[in-house]
Amino acid sequence: MVVRLMVVDDHRLLAEALASALKLRGHRVLAAAAPSAGAADLVVSRAPEVCLLGTATPAAPGAFDPVVRIKKERPQIAVVVLGPVPSPRGIAAAFAAGASGYVRNDERIEGVERAMMKARAGESAIAPQLLQQAFEELLHPAAKPDDEGARLLQLLTPREVEVLMRVADGEDTRLIAAGMDIAPSTARTHVQRVLMKLEVGSRLEATALAARTGLLERVARGGPASSPQGAGTYTSLPNPMPPPA
Repeated sequence: MVVRLMVVDDHRLLAEALASALKLRGHRVLAAAAPSAGAADLVVSRAPEVCLLGTATPAAPGAFDPVVRIKKERPQIAVVVLGPVPSPRGIAAAFAAGASGYVRNDERIEGVERAMMKARAGESAIAPQLLQQAFEELLHPAAKPDDEGARLLQLLTPREVEVLMRVADGEDTRLIAAGMDIAPSTARTHVQRVLMKLEVGSRLEATALAARTGLLERVARGGPASSPQGAGTYTSLPNPMPPPA
């Protein structure tokens, strides 16, 4: 059965490739486009039966604003989201916005086609595996970023926390040593210990991990940091004395 559809994806080449594959299967593709400010306008104006909407970040704020717009102005259009394995929040956000289905972006073309058909028929189109994964995460949730940040913070001594903050500020070994009134070799040792404890291979990775887990924010706002090495709040750390020779 022929479906009139549009393909909208973050990457134009992927949108065009998927559109070509569906054309070969006999469907009528009205357009293939990359998301932009006018993507929802294009879908609304063409009024396909089904819109395949690709997104790389289903849990990001505003990821499904185009779906909201499309469903508001053309409620008869069935929107099927194509994305990575999402968190339960990502799946919920897609359906809350009005999507009729969610399909992994590495799904075979047959799976995409089945989802299109179900969505056009007014059914919810989502693979049982995705629902199972979503329920697994709901039943066994991963640590929240702030919790992970607290865990990582407990691994570091107050001095190492200051070193990490200076690394995140872009200071090199010389500046760290000068700012903390310690020898460059000692500063280098502290940096290596921080990288080892955070299980990362570079200063850039350490900064990214600290930002992603909320560690930097927790330190900046003076969050608690209890550890075997010491406890207290990290708002402004005094320059430590250099280690004895």
